[in-house]
Amino acid sequence: MSEIEGIGVCGETAVSPIITPPILPMMAEVEWDEEIALDEQTEEEEEGLAKVIIHNDEVTPMDFVIVILQRIFQLLPLEAEHVMVTAHFNGLALVATLPLSEAKKRVGKAHFAAQLEGYPLQFTIELV
Repeated sequence: MSEIEGIGVCGETAVSPIITPPILPMMAEVEWDEEIALDEQTEEEEEGLAKVIIHNDEVTPMDFVIVILQRIFQLLPLEAEHVMVTAHFNGLALVATLPLSEAKKRVGKAHFAAQLEGYPLQFTIELV
């Protein structure tokens, strides 16, 4: 049986519809999306990196600090605990080194979460 014609059950000739491939998106759109992604990477590289530092206080519960470090700064449980203990004994600790815009965003979220709970948890940002 050919791709275009087929034989029916009673010997009748049936014509199969010609299947055309779906229309592909324009290549310019795909390339444009890739260029945007490359531009974003370039902007992050140009803006520089920043260290996020956590400061110890005598009010914020240790468990709350660990949750913030895990959820907002995406640290693993043991990493979060290590950072918290380091800050507790040394007064401050390095949380992460991130692009400046990302560091500002995460510190803002952490400060907001702490304020909602009434804790004075403090992070600072230092340019690398």
